[in-house]
Amino acid sequence: MALSKEHKSSVIGNFKRGENDTGSAEVQIALLTESINDLTNHLQTHKKDHASRRGLLIKVGKRRRLLKYLQTADLERYRAIVDKLGLRH
Repeated sequence: MALSKEHKSSVIGNFKRGENDTGSAEVQIALLTESINDLTNHLQTHKKDHASRRGLLIKVGKRRRLLKYLQTADLERYRAIVDKLGLRH
């Protein structure tokens, strides 16, 4: 369920803003989205795994807060990340 190092580094490479960027809002949102997708697939087969469901809800809330921050800070960056990830807004 955790992201592998290779997959995580490829996601960071796709969404980084600068050369050494690993913690911008875009990178964090992309990593949370990948983790949310993995947990969603896991929960489709393991319906009674309530601990993972709680972790999923925590990650969704964190992503929502980051998106809200990005929307107020820089609307163009917000729209770009939402379009690139295919999120609803």
